[in-house]
Amino acid sequence: MTPPAGPGPHRDSTPWWKDATFYQIYPRSFSDSNGDGVGDLRGVIDRLGYLELLGIDALWLSPVMRSPMADHGYDVSDPRDIDPLFGDLQDMDDLIREAHARRIRVTMDLVPNHTSDQHPWFRAALASGPGSPERDRYIFRDGRGPNGDLPPNNWPSIFGGPAWHRVTEADGRPGQWYLHIFAPEQPDLNWENDDVFEDLAATLRFWLGRGVDGFRIDVAHGMAKPAGLPDMDLANNQIMDNDENDLRFNDPGVHAIHRRIRAVMNEFPDRVTIGEIWVKDNDRFAEYIRPDELHLGFNFRLAEAAWDVREIRDAIDNSLIAVESVGGTATWTLSNHDVPREVTRFGGGAVGQARARAMILVELALPGTAFLYNGSELGLPNVDLPDEALQDPTWERSGHTERGRDGCRVPLPWQGTTPPYGFSTNPDTWLPMPDDWTDLTAEAELEDLRSTLTLYRTALELRRTRPEFRGDAIEWYGSPRPGTAAFRRVGGRLTCVVNASDTPVELPEGELILASASLVDGLLPPDAACWLA
Repeated sequence: MTPPAGPGPHRDSTPWWKDATFYQIYPRSFSDSNGDGVGDLRGVIDRLGYLELLGIDALWLSPVMRSPMADHGYDVSDPRDIDPLFGDLQDMDDLIREAHARRIRVTMDLVPNHTSDQHPWFRAALASGPGSPERDRYIFRDGRGPNGDLPPNNWPSIFGGPAWHRVTEADGRPGQWYLHIFAPEQPDLNWENDDVFEDLAATLRFWLGRGVDGFRIDVAHGMAKPAGLPDMDLANNQIMDNDENDLRFNDPGVHAIHRRIRAVMNEFPDRVTIGEIWVKDNDRFAEYIRPDELHLGFNFRLAEAAWDVREIRDAIDNSLIAVESVGGTATWTLSNHDVPREVTRFGGGAVGQARARAMILVELALPGTAFLYNGSELGLPNVDLPDEALQDPTWERSGHTERGRDGCRVPLPWQGTTPPYGFSTNPDTWLPMPDDWTDLTAEAELEDLRSTLTLYRTALELRRTRPEFRGDAIEWYGSPRPGTAAFRRVGGRLTCVVNASDTPVELPEGELILASASLVDGLLPPDAACWLA
């Protein structure tokens, strides 16, 4: 299956992904075609016209592989099949074909750190017992203490609680423990066992052969574990977080794994890997995107920055520095399925909406690859869900102290004035939809020239077609007043100004080509950004 040619007049001499705009689809929340209240692949196909109109270059599909859904698809039981919740292989083939016909590429999630506990390998490991080749594919260890009653080390799970689970052996006695950095239903693989890589290579070739254009690699800074699995310092441990000295992640051995993955990817020209890399040290981050490892690495600094120009500027500078030493491409994102939506993060309500609109102009003005999360183009906020609706494993594993990520995963509103807003024919959607999203539906915003959706469409069209967006570097513009910042694309001469102060500001010279809010007497208002050519 032939991928589409890279769009845009100034992209011909560079890899298609180098300045592409990716749109992340969280499939269960995007569009439901069969009325079960859960989004699916046919729902994505039905909305390809909308995505083409939006102007994106590529899709990133969150997990659709076969899974018991203990962690909404990140617990994979068969990596070379589609889960019936989302459809089947024919649906995936149809999606790839129809997306390519619209010049939209398709990438999908890959989960190499762990499998589901329902994977045939793990079932065989439990049945085969200690010391078996089947058990060696995972990280099983004897417990500590007189009867092995204590976990092998003190590592916690990212979702809360210990990172070890004790099994009952075939004879009924308490047995070994296995490592699960995430939920107990997600046992970590042993990447020192070559069976593990060979199986992943088979998965890569399976999907690439069907026309998939690449992979977003989940927990790309995981997989390798330190020798001996020593205890870790828990002083800074937090649920859903890891620091620079966390022994569970960023072990140097992970780079040999990525080089092997890249060797398989090189068999399929013009495909891309994008690593989820929660590593803040710039030098260590750069190691992941050396020429023989990942093509791209998610840098989350902009998604973590507050509405403060110093934080925004530091996030941009650090992201560019992180790739400079290895000639890599910067990536930019403001939210995803694990990160609270920007409207809520920037204050909520009208203020949060205004700041989110400003920040998308900042993101799309920067050189590199942009990632959008489904619903951000509608200006959706996080939803404060009732306790009984929460499904994120973090909620249960934390003893109901961490509400988890469900608030940014609520289904998208497409049309109409009441839930489920055209997302499904079934009002009982997998997460409940709020009653006050009437003005945030795609239908309503397509008809409103001042909407966030219109802003996104206009910005993406300009980014794709205007020569001002050339160049791989930026320079900060002049000495803006406190609370404001401006940068210029070196080579293309686009200037972006952002005003995070509480008063309107004068703009530098240039033609105004787009603003996130109307100017006031020629001045850029607070909580706004604009582009000048």
